[in-house]
Amino acid sequence: MSAWFASDLHLDPTAPEIADRFNRFLAGPARAARSLYLLGDLFEAWVGDDDPEPAHRGVVAAIAGLADAGTLVYVMRGNRDFLIGERFCAATGALLLDDPAIITIDGTRVILTHGDGLCTDDRAYQRLRALVRDPSVRAGFERLSLDQRHRLAGEARAGSREHLATASEYITDVNPAAVEELFRAAGAVTMIHGHTHRPAVHDSVVDGRPARRFVLGDWHATASVLRWDDGGPRLLPCPA
Repeated sequence: MSAWFASDLHLDPTAPEIADRFNRFLAGPARAARSLYLLGDLFEAWVGDDDPEPAHRGVVAAIAGLADAGTLVYVMRGNRDFLIGERFCAATGALLLDDPAIITIDGTRVILTHGDGLCTDDRAYQRLRALVRDPSVRAGFERLSLDQRHRLAGEARAGSREHLATASEYITDVNPAAVEELFRAAGAVTMIHGHTHRPAVHDSVVDGRPARRFVLGDWHATASVLRWDDGGPRLLPCPA
């Protein structure tokens, strides 16, 4: 049985073609898999589990259909959907993963993370990340009205675009020392993450052992995913 990994779909009502591709993937290749791991930024903006946005509700129903069909679905929060909570998981049948999470596939210990925590050179972003992941801040945000949350999310996206337009490329990519530290702390030599929108396979050596890091791409362009089956892990274009 295979496992699929994807991240950074950034599902948005203004880009229905991405949701269509994702729904085809859920109804097709993912149905034959043992598990599907969604490693953050499934949505462009998720302002709370109580948001009635019809496009998002359609995605929730499609994920629930996959889970009902027998595929194990795991979801991890990203920087755009950090408010995913228990109601979302109950509605989709998905299990919420910590970030980072450690899993074992075919005897291989694997680190899963969204990846934004590895971009330690971007100090401004790391300050923001720590703030929005603070439970008291999350609770305060969830007490706001939906209109207020949507407005703040829009302002945050605009600020993110401005920041990315002016930041050096190395700042918005992972820091090699942070990657090595996570490998070492987890006692693993395989890692899968997204966030940077730079799909690739990176080989390195950590404490004398070969290590491999798979970076998932976003779904606006190539829609890269990772399939892990009897032949091992492979980064490839989304078959849907």
